[in-house]
Amino acid sequence: MSTTIKPDDVLKRAAAIGSYYGFTPLSALAAKKGSSRAPYPDTVHVDTLDPVARETVGFFKHVRDIGLAPSTAQPLFVWHTNAAPGRPAPKQVIIQFHALGTERAIADAVLMRAVRSLMQDLTRDELVLRINSMGDKETRSRFARELGTFFRKQGSVLPEPCVTCAKRDVFEAAELLARMESGSLPSPTDHLSESSRKHFESVIEYLEASETPYDLAPELLSRGTAWTETCFEISANDSIRAWGSRYSDLSRPFFASSAPGVGAVIRITTDSRDTVPPLKHHGSPRFVFVHIGDEAKRESMKMADTLRRARIPLTQCIGVESLTEQMRHAETLNPPYLLIMGRKEALERSVILRHRATYTETFIPLDSLVEYLKTVN
Repeated sequence: MSTTIKPDDVLKRAAAIGSYYGFTPLSALAAKKGSSRAPYPDTVHVDTLDPVARETVGFFKHVRDIGLAPSTAQPLFVWHTNAAPGRPAPKQVIIQFHALGTERAIADAVLMRAVRSLMQDLTRDELVLRINSMGDKETRSRFARELGTFFRKQGSVLPEPCVTCAKRDVFEAAELLARMESGSLPSPTDHLSESSRKHFESVIEYLEASETPYDLAPELLSRGTAWTETCFEISANDSIRAWGSRYSDLSRPFFASSAPGVGAVIRITTDSRDTVPPLKHHGSPRFVFVHIGDEAKRESMKMADTLRRARIPLTQCIGVESLTEQMRHAETLNPPYLLIMGRKEALERSVILRHRATYTETFIPLDSLVEYLKTVN
């Protein structure tokens, strides 16, 4: 995206949105942990990866080098940028959002919604979220065979560059054909395994429950073996784009335990080469939102944007299932208030406000939550 927005403004907005959706800046974690430098694992061949995968493995290396060990027991929701404090802003500012160490579909939906919110802050154009699923390894193998058959049978009526490319890489050929808008491609969702189908359906359910607009895009593909399951793209009149996908094998060489996840890369081109100032950390948020159960988490996804627009300082860990982990995070931040929602409160459309110093609790209807929180001292 070409824009007059300054790089430090982009980072401020990324930090704000990250807080509301539970994504911590990797720079803040690095400051606490320190850092070491080690080469890429021998099994990672960076030059053979697509551009988004190269950025993503660079992120994995940063996570490993500062000593973090994300896992399914303790997932890591973070955002990262190539704009380093004290240095001139790069010509292309790259923002990454990742939910690392989780297989749950809510992580996909939360990440899409957070990235979409950031892009809404950066442009007033109409945004389009397009999603698809390439499935697991089993699905990709079946779909690759289907694409091979398609290009062989339809070769006489398809553009020659696509037919030639298919002899080398059927996924690349399918992407090329989709860009040309010539011909009707097979859809990977027709070949999903049972587990992949359930995962994709769950992602869609979270998006619909949180009133996140999306388009199903059978022609949106992820090339190569780096990516699995959900893939998505967010665009605004082609002036700004984000691309993301789930991954599993891509992160495996960097961590001792399995760390499947989902990530997205946003590229923003600016005219400014100003020195990037340090990202300011504003201390403890006034409210930390704790939620238990899917019903509460769906509500929390909608509330994140509502409270952000009202400028009510809040953070939460939407994608973290464990109540213990959420409370541990809250204790670390030490806010004066907790917002608590379980299944009962979600169904009743209410939330509990707990004053941590006195343990007094107030039940607040969601319809009046914003106005009530503005009055809390």
